[in-house]
Amino acid sequence: MYLENLALKDFRNFSTLQTDFDPQINIFLGQNAQGKTNLLEAIYFLALTRSHRTSTDKELIRFGSKYAGLQGKVHKSQVEVELKLRLSPKGKKAWINRLEQKKLSKYVGQMNAILFSPEDLALVKGAPALRRRFMDLEFGQINAEYLYFSSQYRQVLQQKNNYLKQLSLGKAKDKIFLDVLSDQLAGIAAEIIYRRLNFVKLLNSYAHDAHSQISANKEQLEIYYRPSINEIEAGDQVDEIYHKVLDSFHKNKANEIRKGTTLTGPHRDDLLFKINGKNAHDYASQGQQRTIALSIKLAEIQLVHHLTNEYPILLLDDVMSELDHNRQSSLLNYIHGKTQTFITTTDLEGISWEVVKTPRIYYIKSGIITKEEN
Repeated sequence: MYLENLALKDFRNFSTLQTDFDPQINIFLGQNAQGKTNLLEAIYFLALTRSHRTSTDKELIRFGSKYAGLQGKVHKSQVEVELKLRLSPKGKKAWINRLEQKKLSKYVGQMNAILFSPEDLALVKGAPALRRRFMDLEFGQINAEYLYFSSQYRQVLQQKNNYLKQLSLGKAKDKIFLDVLSDQLAGIAAEIIYRRLNFVKLLNSYAHDAHSQISANKEQLEIYYRPSINEIEAGDQVDEIYHKVLDSFHKNKANEIRKGTTLTGPHRDDLLFKINGKNAHDYASQGQQRTIALSIKLAEIQLVHHLTNEYPILLLDDVMSELDHNRQSSLLNYIHGKTQTFITTTDLEGISWEVVKTPRIYYIKSGIITKEEN
């Protein structure tokens, strides 16, 4: 899979942009605040209809403009796909091969993109919300059902929490309606947790292999899904998970009403990383954290290929300078010949040229891109 070209209109600091890309390695060179990250954000948004930097889409529209537009042609093993997005204060619309999609879930998955940025280095020691967002973004783009249930869960969770607040303030008294919302939420939660358990199992397998390779077999990485409901176990089926989630809601009912919020479920779950059997959150050095983050990204590439039979597009946003020569070489050797890769950097000094031999180099300044001809 590779992105042949990209056209932008009033996206971030790009007034207009039309450029084509190399199917292998593309390097974007420029100083900070010139538009390098904005370009990768545009590619990521074209793939997922979501930004990795903001949850407010109107921030993506260039200041003073009424809308933003994105368009690109994606090559897969069998087909070519034209993707188009339009953002306005009223929302966003999506087209596949000029056909408007009524649901964004039908659009997401046409192009798979894996982003690796300096913020991902905080995946190990950062807040649980960071790891939950990681799961939702990455699993959602490779499984339409996960994306659908994730969206439904957010809606019903908000309904339940709003009603819990009303009950806690004495503005509502009908606890039967609360039971109805809890039952509905438990059913959706079970679908999400079941898929997370299976995806994390696959991710763990690939990350384990990648980490062993990077650490020269000195370290063993294990990734576990850690539900907020202790009774849930790997191997549980959807119906079993549903009953365990619903039972947890019932047990916590009085406490949830008192606090005005739902205390257990996918929105409280987490990932656990272990290095040689020890909790990486507590014991991992900065170097080990970087190796874990890198291993996870390499595992994502293999996971997407396993589930879609296509290698995803890889976006490396100013991350090469954060990796030492060994980790950088491991990354570049791992992806060589597999993925179309986009690299942003302020200089070319940190690039391992023994692997990146014939990249296409672009210069970015004030939202304008020029391509190096030689």
